[in-house]
Amino acid sequence: MRKVNLVFGTVYGSAQFTAETLEKALIQLGYEAKLWQPDEIVHFTPPQDELLVVVTSTTGQGDLPDDIQPWFYHLKNTAPYLPELKFSVIALGDSSYETFCGAGKSVNELLIELGAKPILERLEIDACETMEPEVEAIKWLERWNRVVKSELAA
Repeated sequence: MRKVNLVFGTVYGSAQFTAETLEKALIQLGYEAKLWQPDEIVHFTPPQDELLVVVTSTTGQGDLPDDIQPWFYHLKNTAPYLPELKFSVIALGDSSYETFCGAGKSVNELLIELGAKPILERLEIDACETMEPEVEAIKWLERWNRVVKSELAA
């Protein structure tokens, strides 16, 4: 069984609810899932033998939500080398803004800079197209699970 760490950054709660929905679904799929609360992740460096899923909304001019900023800047400033870490980012945004999914793009870029490998391309969920980002995330999880299972079998 693989452990999956879920980290979220939210302003109005959509990213948190999406992460909570994913946690339940991952457990049903047989994973050990841990949903980290913002006050728990300030100095969290994801273990490389576990999987990481980050769900974040975007605020302001493509900025990270306040609750995920301390974790993001901890990773940016300590710059741990994470070549064995496999991760995924789910970015929530509004395509009517130029900075659509800017926070998710920033997290994705930082993790790649640290040497981590994406499991799938970043999922961008547009608030202009769906009012239930958790539904899109669950559809995405089916594909994510197939990829992870095939890597485990290899």
